[in-house]
Amino acid sequence: MLLPLSDAPNPGGRPYVTYGLIAANVLVYLLVSLPLGTQPADTRSASFQSYVDVVRDQLPPEVPLRAALANTSAYDLYVFEHGYKPASPQVADLLFSLFLHGGFLHLFGNMLFLWIYGDNVEYRLGRLPYLLAYMVTGIASTLFFALFARNSAVPLVGASGAISGILGFYFLWFPHNTVRLFVFLFPFFMNTVAVGARLVLGLYLVMDNLLPFLLSSGGTGGVAHGAHIGGFLAGLAGAWLIDRGGLASRRADYEPDAAVQPAPESDLDAAIARGDMAEAASAYFSLPAGRDRKALEPEASLELGDWLSANGHGDAALVVYRRHLRDYPADATAAAAHVGAGLVQFEHLGQVAPAYQHFLDALDMNPDAVTAARARAALSQIAALQKYNVGGRRG
Repeated sequence: MLLPLSDAPNPGGRPYVTYGLIAANVLVYLLVSLPLGTQPADTRSASFQSYVDVVRDQLPPEVPLRAALANTSAYDLYVFEHGYKPASPQVADLLFSLFLHGGFLHLFGNMLFLWIYGDNVEYRLGRLPYLLAYMVTGIASTLFFALFARNSAVPLVGASGAISGILGFYFLWFPHNTVRLFVFLFPFFMNTVAVGARLVLGLYLVMDNLLPFLLSSGGTGGVAHGAHIGGFLAGLAGAWLIDRGGLASRRADYEPDAAVQPAPESDLDAAIARGDMAEAASAYFSLPAGRDRKALEPEASLELGDWLSANGHGDAALVVYRRHLRDYPADATAAAAHVGAGLVQFEHLGQVAPAYQHFLDALDMNPDAVTAARARAALSQIAALQKYNVGGRRG
């Protein structure tokens, strides 16, 4: 058995939206699932006969229908009415089904994953965008599942599709994070180990979902593997689109004074050559869409990012550093751009985990001694903020 316990590094503060989503799921379980689960189903209701028909179609030939229906609860009928059924789709069920679960273990597993992985994604996205991403990827996961089960009347419930969407964001944005796993292989091995987050999530996607999905030909067994895959893919796509949007940001937080607005004849290269970084920044963020690619030589690009960062324009500096890494990923200056981007995220924006990725990427590039020292010093600061040691790897 492998049980994830926590991830590292973690952001500071409290992920209130993640807490709220967990609370909403738990409250629905306590106020709806548990009470209705103890009540027998109303066999006189109109929905009961429809439920019986669906159960009959799903039963193996050797299982008597009466035995299968013997313990039907009022919650079974509630799930049948409000879970998402591809054969009879309802818009309200797309949302409400995300908060219904098939039992305590189903709820516990989903909330554990949301607790571990949600906070970093929430801090990277912001609270309202994070909530929107959760709901949108949850809906996308359900619709992806429905593509392969269009005629199914079996209801789909659970938050796992939406949580898989959050895992997709996490997979793309936090490749160097680690996850603490409790490994229980009695009597041979019982201990906690730290494993790369991408390895854990890759196994979740491939071994737990993709292979079962392919082996069942997209079927609708007890676990909706298609929904998990659809949510994960939606999260990956969302993270990629957001990164692309960040690169396309024209002015970010840089609003130069009118006194340093470039004159019509101003030239970006000329401003850089004069050392007039205020005018260069204004000219740079005034470039037409698509003209920002390699608009500056590597050294000038790095100099502009450093100037923006030193003068309190963190968002604008981050745009410049990210464009630098897009345009010159293997240049000798790329490690310094990683460190610059990481310091902006860590010191200006409070984004600990994204900064951590940049610092490790910088060390992977065998940088000069000064750049390496800056990256290691920042990693030491991040480690000091963590409850659990995140490891000082990358010598």
